[in-house]
Amino acid sequence: MASITLTDHQAVRDWAAARMGAPAIVDISPAGGTQPMLRLVFDQAAYQDQDRAERPQNAGGVELVEWDEWFAVFDEASLALVVNEDVPGVRENHYELVRRDDR
Repeated sequence: MASITLTDHQAVRDWAAARMGAPAIVDISPAGGTQPMLRLVFDQAAYQDQDRAERPQNAGGVELVEWDEWFAVFDEASLALVVNEDVPGVRENHYELVRRDDR
C-alpha cells in the first residue's frame, strides 16, 4: 500500500478528524516534562476521563492536548506524519511519526 507524508498542519488535523483522532502527548522523561512523545489517539482513548484522580506530571499514560501544543512539538522536532493512502470504504488509523529529513 502506498504511503503519504503529511507536514501541513491542516492536512494532519483533517486526517485525524476523519478517524475521530485526537492529539496527545506522552511524557517519557525521567524528570518529567522534558521529553514529550507525540501520539494520536482514536476511539475511546480520545475521550479524557474527567473523574480520574490527579496524577503526577510524569506518571506515564497519554495526556490529551490541544492541537497548538501538539504542533509546537511536531514542528520543533521537525516531524512528519506518514499514513497509508486512503482506500475507498476503509478508514485505517495506522500512522508513523518520522523526522522530515528521514523522508
